[in-house]
Amino acid sequence: MRALDYDVICGDCLTYLKQGNVSDIHLTFLDPPFNQGKEYKYFDDEQNPKVYWDWLKEIIQLIHEATVDGGAIYFMQREKNVDWMMKVLKETGWTYQNLIIWKKFTSAIPGNFRFGKHYQVIIFATKGERPRVFNRLRIDYPLRPNHKHKRPNGIYLTDVWDDVRELTSGYFAGDEALRDEEGNRIHEQQSPIELLLRIILSSTSVGDTVFDPFAGSGTTLVVAHQLRRKSIGIEIDPGYVEVIKKRLKTISSADDILKYRNYYRYTPNLDEVWLTEGLERYIND
Repeated sequence: MRALDYDVICGDCLTYLKQGNVSDIHLTFLDPPFNQGKEYKYFDDEQNPKVYWDWLKEIIQLIHEATVDGGAIYFMQREKNVDWMMKVLKETGWTYQNLIIWKKFTSAIPGNFRFGKHYQVIIFATKGERPRVFNRLRIDYPLRPNHKHKRPNGIYLTDVWDDVRELTSGYFAGDEALRDEEGNRIHEQQSPIELLLRIILSSTSVGDTVFDPFAGSGTTLVVAHQLRRKSIGIEIDPGYVEVIKKRLKTISSADDILKYRNYYRYTPNLDEVWLTEGLERYIND
């Protein structure tokens, strides 16, 4: 096995960032608690909105200071909070690049007086006007019923991601969702491997450092490790920290990213951003 290229930290990300222990970050995936009343052991998820967003703003400011020029942040939140997201990103010095729509596979729950919600938003922003790295990914997008012919060389990725399956539904969870011995989900908000694979491939090069201040179940680190990026993950829940370490120690078949490589085969520089030659694999079937 290669020397460890990841650092898993148990603690509060704001405290750790204030200590100046994070620097030279190339990419941050920011997926914080959404302040919507979820039950967390170590976080109050039902705060006054101003208190919540002031807290997030301080974290985002410190991430900006720790990021290299041209580095990127992908900030995931609820669609109703786009105004807040834009505001705190602008006030902390980030440059907006894209509002990504991550469309879900599961059926939307109908509302009584508005349309059902069927997506989450991810804002892609950079430190500076232009990203230091942006790999233009081409995907083998599936043929839709209203399409006559499949494109022979795939299509370039756009800001609508409707081909990445979420893990928040039991029906769609599959083998990737982490479960305890009784079959219960270990982390209800687990991000899919496909999502982080796309983000890390788009905005980093081999050897770059990826940061996740709310590491959760550790998907960011699991993907970064396989793509030969360094990573730093901070998680306040000790139980989840142990889950992350276990996932990284032996990459399971469900976490193995190689099954997705063919989907990106038309990307011009794929062999540069996704090395496979000499890649050691630690698959626990």
